[in-house]
Amino acid sequence: MNPDHSVEGNGQVISQRVAELAGELSEAQEESRRKRIARQISELAGRGGHAAGVTAASRAGAAWRGTQAGATTAWRRLQSGAGGAARRTSPARDAAGRRLVAGRDAAVHRAQAGGSAARRGAQSGGAAAWHSFRAAGDWLTAQAVDMAPRVPIRSIDTLRRQYPGLDTEQLAERLIATAARASSGVGAAIGAAAAVPFVPTLPMELGVETLALVAVELKLVAELHEVYGQQAPGTRSARMLAYLTAWSQRRGVRLTSNGIAIAVGSPVRRQLERRLLAKAGQSTLALAPLLTGAVAGAVIDHHETRRLGNLVRADLRKRTAAALEQG
Repeated sequence: MNPDHSVEGNGQVISQRVAELAGELSEAQEESRRKRIARQISELAGRGGHAAGVTAASRAGAAWRGTQAGATTAWRRLQSGAGGAARRTSPARDAAGRRLVAGRDAAVHRAQAGGSAARRGAQSGGAAAWHSFRAAGDWLTAQAVDMAPRVPIRSIDTLRRQYPGLDTEQLAERLIATAARASSGVGAAIGAAAAVPFVPTLPMELGVETLALVAVELKLVAELHEVYGQQAPGTRSARMLAYLTAWSQRRGVRLTSNGIAIAVGSPVRRQLERRLLAKAGQSTLALAPLLTGAVAGAVIDHHETRRLGNLVRADLRKRTAAALEQG
């Protein structure tokens, strides 16, 4: 079997399961149930890492490892080039009394050669880091696009039944608060798992945590659109891709005459990729040593989800008010 095929298949299973667990976590009312589901997400990260093997783990953590490798390579070659230049200029200095002009010219030439080698090393290391960074962005984007239609979304009628007696603003606030608690639980669970002395699947855990947080926030964005009567049109897949784009833009859905296109190389996809990489960078806080990562992950994830919810709610509130004035 082609390893890449097994990796891709495993990625689809992970994205589907992450979507399911994130949906359950966002709707859980009891703290004990939220903790149990969050632990399942953490366990999924570990199982996914072992099942997918080194290839999937390297894709999920490519930005982190690639940046380190690229920086290390650049630094070593910089030292080598500079050291070579210094070593080569020493004989020239020793012979300066005998062949002053020739030695000086040779030293200058060799110093330039050493500098060129250092620059080539830095460029090579930077290129490797950038390539790995883009590979991680491609992996996360593909997983998020695959996951989006699988995230369970409640209609406004369902939300009204589950939260009776709340007006529009109270319901929106309730959704934001529960989503923030869910994100906090994900960060804490992944951070606690990363506190184990030897965890060979940290890159996969990082990828799964990022996807889980995106799923929680995507569900929030979609349900806020339901609350404010601003549902995206089209099929379920089209709606969820529109909400995923809104998630990356931190505002309500914006549709053009051509709809939403998340094609490779499109501006929408590049923006989504940048947002996902930023979210992955946020997720690295949960991987800090001991249990400090659990605390940092919980606090930062809670804050960022609430911030996203407030931004989207403000935009939808403004658009709803404008529609009422025009109507």
